[in-house]
Amino acid sequence: MKSLISDLHTHFPADRVIADELRRLAWGTDASFYRLVPRVVVVVENEADLLHVLAVTRQHRIHLTFRAAGTSLSGQAVTDGVLVLIGEGFASFEVAADALSVRLGPGIVGSEVNRRLAHLGRKIGPDPASIATCKIGGIAANNASGMCCGTAQNSYRTLAGMRVILVDGCVLDTEEAASVAAFRQSHARLLDELECLAEQTLADTALAGRIRHKFKIKNTTGYSLNALVDYRDPLEILTHLMIGSEGTLGFISRITYRTVVEDPCKASALIFFPDIETACQAVVRLKPQPVTAVELLDRAALRSVENKPGLPPIIRALGDSVAALLVEVRSQDTHGLQAHIDAALAAMTGVETVEAPYFSTDPETCEMYWKVRKGTFPSVGAMRRAGTTVIIEDVAFPIASLAAATLDLQALLKQHGYHEAIIFGHALEGNLHFVFTQDFGDPAEVQRYAGFMDEVCKLVVEKYDGSLKAEHGTGRNMAPFVEMEWGKQATDLMRRIKMLFDPENRLNPGVILNDDPAAHLQHLKPMPPAEDIVDRCIECGFCEPLCPSHQLTLS
Repeated sequence: MKSLISDLHTHFPADRVIADELRRLAWGTDASFYRLVPRVVVVVENEADLLHVLAVTRQHRIHLTFRAAGTSLSGQAVTDGVLVLIGEGFASFEVAADALSVRLGPGIVGSEVNRRLAHLGRKIGPDPASIATCKIGGIAANNASGMCCGTAQNSYRTLAGMRVILVDGCVLDTEEAASVAAFRQSHARLLDELECLAEQTLADTALAGRIRHKFKIKNTTGYSLNALVDYRDPLEILTHLMIGSEGTLGFISRITYRTVVEDPCKASALIFFPDIETACQAVVRLKPQPVTAVELLDRAALRSVENKPGLPPIIRALGDSVAALLVEVRSQDTHGLQAHIDAALAAMTGVETVEAPYFSTDPETCEMYWKVRKGTFPSVGAMRRAGTTVIIEDVAFPIASLAAATLDLQALLKQHGYHEAIIFGHALEGNLHFVFTQDFGDPAEVQRYAGFMDEVCKLVVEKYDGSLKAEHGTGRNMAPFVEMEWGKQATDLMRRIKMLFDPENRLNPGVILNDDPAAHLQHLKPMPPAEDIVDRCIECGFCEPLCPSHQLTLS
């Protein structure tokens, strides 16, 4: 340990090598429910810093994990090795003259990127709910999506270029001809292997078809195998494999996105339906229409926010089976906006609603509607029992199965005693989030959680052939279930990819691929009651006071 720190100090000043016990404990947690205390924490501000860390960790044969904002929900940003924090030096921003692309460092916050692009009428495609705090490095490494981007505007689909550092210290910049030429020479074997993997995958029509089918809906379980069927150039395959790889294949030191239009005209409607099935019928009808977002909320989700000031009084009077859809349409002008509103309303003709649907263009009203949706997760956290943590999981189902899958998921939560649970999600993509509270300090409670997750996985995979992870990344908690979803052949393909990029398994081991069937039940983060001494954050109600992301969350 001393020699490791000493070797780091040959390059880093003392304030960027964190070795004291208290701060290492603080950096041992992220937004997930796992805790792993790093041996040392290092703040990197540039590529030279990162290259030194790679050289030292290689010399000491120790694993490392990259961390941006630490908003990871699946345990991707914690480690018992070396934790590499991305500093402000990586918060670069460079927009093209025509604003059609933007070149970004991994250390810049997503909402800051959009703020700088707003006057140009553009934004980045990914729009995760945590965009005000998460950073570009995490957005790309998790292939994060969100309420509006779907599968068409995520990092994978809007990637225009990348600068990546591999575990051996090689730097590849796909936007520099000299870098590409040098890489084709120095890493010819890696590129040949990737090209061979793609050819073998395409030659296996069943496997290629399976991969295409799996990515028709949101899917961040495992690696981005669609790169092997979508691209022929091994450099394109490499960079698209990096998307969603959660820091297990290399370090993205810069990424160029194709920007997307930020429509100035918007309208929203909060529509109530007598039950989930009816709401999902409306989703199927809305899917081909020019709608930007359709968010599903079950009755429990609505109930969790019904007493918030300013929300529609009708929410408190709804029946127990009611569900809601929050629908948004956007356009470049008011004429186009009205056309989109008319199309959405026409699509729902004949579908039973609690009251007649109505779209509002009033910004305050629309903001109130979105507060209903965005307030559900924090509300569960604020009402949780002392000593419990809040878990949010995300899965995806084929749209045609959304109603039945939602009802099955509700029944499963009740069967396992999670009566406080709520369900909401990005219905257009069949993407559901379910939120519940869990005590990890009691072995019996851990077993309850284990049994529940086993049944969730069987429900999603065996009954509906869905995605176990839709947008939060595989992380630690779904790593043992990757083969269950993908099958042995596809998972072996992922293992070959990991071996090609990281033969010594030093980059974020145990994340994405883990052969231990109980890995998701290890290093769980118990939450001893702290309410008597620490005020909860008023925004979410459950973040830890020791968490280094605490101030980001508060902001």
